[in-house]
Amino acid sequence: MLMIQLSIEQARRFLLSWHGLAGPCRFFGKDGVMAFIRQVGCVQFDPIDVCGKNAELVLQSRIPGFSKRMLYELLYEDRRLIDYFDKNLAVFPVEDWKYFNRTREYYRKHGKSKVQVDAVASRVFDEIHRRGFVRSKDLDLPEKVDWHWSHTRLSRAALESLYFQGRLAIHHKVGTTKYYAIAEDILPREALSDMNPCRDDDAFLQWWIRRRIGAVGLLWNRPSDAWLGIDGLRSEGRRQAFASLLEAGSIRPVRVIGVPEPFYYLPEAQPLMDAVIADMSVCIDPRVDTNTGGSWGDTLSDMKTGTSESSPRGPRMELIAPLDNLLWDRRLIEKLFDFSYKWEIYTPAAQREYGYYVLPVLYGEQFIGRVELVCDRKNRELNIQGVWLEPGIVFDDQLKLVMRECFERFATFNDCAKVVGRLRPVAG
Repeated sequence: MLMIQLSIEQARRFLLSWHGLAGPCRFFGKDGVMAFIRQVGCVQFDPIDVCGKNAELVLQSRIPGFSKRMLYELLYEDRRLIDYFDKNLAVFPVEDWKYFNRTREYYRKHGKSKVQVDAVASRVFDEIHRRGFVRSKDLDLPEKVDWHWSHTRLSRAALESLYFQGRLAIHHKVGTTKYYAIAEDILPREALSDMNPCRDDDAFLQWWIRRRIGAVGLLWNRPSDAWLGIDGLRSEGRRQAFASLLEAGSIRPVRVIGVPEPFYYLPEAQPLMDAVIADMSVCIDPRVDTNTGGSWGDTLSDMKTGTSESSPRGPRMELIAPLDNLLWDRRLIEKLFDFSYKWEIYTPAAQREYGYYVLPVLYGEQFIGRVELVCDRKNRELNIQGVWLEPGIVFDDQLKLVMRECFERFATFNDCAKVVGRLRPVAG
């Protein structure tokens, strides 16, 4: 049986359509948030908020009219999502809680300052029983202990350790302050009682690798940030897991012309793959199936420029989060999109090529540049700090209009009343 072969353009189309970033939007409202996250498994969480937190930025690029309140409600009111460790700290459907009992068990046996934390755990639970939920400042545990980044108060270490163990969960947040409650008091009963479907460590690793392939859409068997959070993963273990998944038919291989290594995708994406192969124009049914993550349309329509029904002027323009699932393997993005992106937040200011918190700009099926936008929340202004276009991109009136409209939508997402600063590319 011959392996499927795609052109670079088809691979781009497949990836962007899988992520709901090409053509008409197909995820809407809170059910759309759930559908998308179920499809990709998890969305990476990062607390830095320059113009929205990472998980919020991922969702705003796919969900028309997405508000930050939607995600908050799904996490801390509806309890349909939970924040815990997957790809580092992440947001995922609460029904997936059952898969991570090995992670929770690890933290119950190991951890920083475990002796000190175990000694005060009963006091922490007593205080939560009395109050309902607590933050670090509510606990009279001022001693300093060794922690993951530096020394910290025992109160914080105790709460975070018990959260890592799955004995506590986040009840709600006020700004960046976390309030913790007893997990069994606030998580859905079925999430706590469901057995882990993975019978052993090998099965769990295969499940996790398959999950990461679905998170990106197309992924090769190479080291990358796409595997972050899978502790102890080595190339040999990854190779064996890929072989087992292929033999079981749980993943499928595909070749991209000009790329020596094969890529892999999920069988659930086969209708999309078939549509891409049949025609370079793919129609995505905008109706959302909230159980499966969306329906792939059977009808092909003209999308050769990535046009969208909701954008009569031409292709969609979206601002992509720095830790977006699409960007988890940046060498893959460079190979398929000829776009090199580095998140420079940890790069010393004097060594940055662009800026502190720069977002890639996706226009149709091409990354045309990057932009740095900063929210001035006091004055409710979205400040344009810089726009950098890729070589060959002409900043004509059409592009300027589409970019201005994109920034205005982004301002609304950030509860800003206006966009300020000059919309003019920085000289390269």
